[in-house]
Amino acid sequence: MEHSAPDMFRQLFDQHYPSVRRKLIALVRDEAAADDIAQEVFLKLYRNPPEQLEAVGAWLHRVLTRQAYDYMDKKARERALIQKSERQMMAEPQAYQSNEQTVIDKDEQEQVQQLLELLPERDRKLLLLRYSGYSYSEIADKLKLQKPQVGTMLKRAGDRFKRQALQTEGAVPND
Repeated sequence: MEHSAPDMFRQLFDQHYPSVRRKLIALVRDEAAADDIAQEVFLKLYRNPPEQLEAVGAWLHRVLTRQAYDYMDKKARERALIQKSERQMMAEPQAYQSNEQTVIDKDEQEQVQQLLELLPERDRKLLLLRYSGYSYSEIADKLKLQKPQVGTMLKRAGDRFKRQALQTEGAVPND
């Protein structure tokens, strides 16, 4: 009585699976990946068996080696892509902020702009110049002020801005 194809496959699987798995673990150094690759190897065996079943051991070795190298190449490409993305993020972190953060930032800028509009013109100019990176000397020159006055005037303008922000915040009902 001749063996059917599924019975023959089961016999080959039982005979060769332990050595295929062991070789794959040695190659890829990951048991879960080795199990997945072994499954692919035996699926290939089931779908397209070699013409000479006596050479199935060598055939399995060739297929498992090719599959393992394909897996390792894929993992290397994934690692390289992740490293490239990380390098780009480190070089340009502001380019990777979330849409949510962008909306929050825009909202905060609008709120600051509205608060500045409520301040007297001189206070608004003082604060805008200072937070644009101008030095006290440059602010004094631009606004025709005495240099020693700039610090005091900035402090007062900042205090008025804070008071205005607290008043505006207090006017908004809490949810």
